[in-house]
Amino acid sequence: MHRSPSLQLRICHAPRLLRRLLLALLPLALLLSAPGCTPAAQALDSGELAFEGQNYRIVHLDLKREQLGLHWRDPQSGQPFGSIETLRQWGAAHGQRLLFATNAGIYDHKFAPLGLYVENGKTVVPLNLAHGNPASGNFSLLPNGVFAIYPDGHAAVRTSAAFKAEGKPAQWATQSGPMLLIDGKLNEQFVDDSSSLKWRSGVCVKTSHEVVFAVSEAPVNFHTFGRLFRDRLGCRDALYLDGSISQLYVDGEGYTGAPAFMVKPYAGIFAVFTKP
Repeated sequence: MHRSPSLQLRICHAPRLLRRLLLALLPLALLLSAPGCTPAAQALDSGELAFEGQNYRIVHLDLKREQLGLHWRDPQSGQPFGSIETLRQWGAAHGQRLLFATNAGIYDHKFAPLGLYVENGKTVVPLNLAHGNPASGNFSLLPNGVFAIYPDGHAAVRTSAAFKAEGKPAQWATQSGPMLLIDGKLNEQFVDDSSSLKWRSGVCVKTSHEVVFAVSEAPVNFHTFGRLFRDRLGCRDALYLDGSISQLYVDGEGYTGAPAFMVKPYAGIFAVFTKP
């Protein structure tokens, strides 16, 4: 049966859940033939999730399909990107569309990564195993940990000590803290009724190639945020990325997380671009 271009356009601009259903039911060739419905325009697996009275933005990435990387400085000028918008503009200038971005690990007062930072196989900042420095903030709430993607494409979240013991070189890595979950258990430092409420972001690896990012849409404490990853997202190891300044960007959906006036320059940014 012939379908008109107007029908194809309605499919491409349908609400997210309906579009996913149509993508599953209709022939791929038909959908790709519609203007604005090319793979570069198709959205990532992103959605809002309610947990214990709070809303969160969740993004699932399949590393076999999406190329997740880390970005700190412009490779030509050496200047830090600092913001997701600057990174987006840089990508556009190089013919790439930014599909997803969020701030990476915790950084110091000089806006440099406080712990391990590996970009495209190069260790820019070494692993930090210092303990108890009050200036390190949440980074010193132990154990902290590492999110890493390895040269073969698989990802993992490990405590910093476990990452060092494994001794495997990473293609991309960021160190942050504290660990939210360790082998399915909440970090023992967390207090259920803690009054320390902040916008918070984190990441887990559900399978070797399935990465899940989450950011709260309102302030929450560590205990609640950890339970989100354990009880709702089904993660076993999860890493806290940052709070108060954390935002998550999804192409076509904009920003979620901390209010813009609270955001400060980032030292590292996770990003997925369209392939050039």
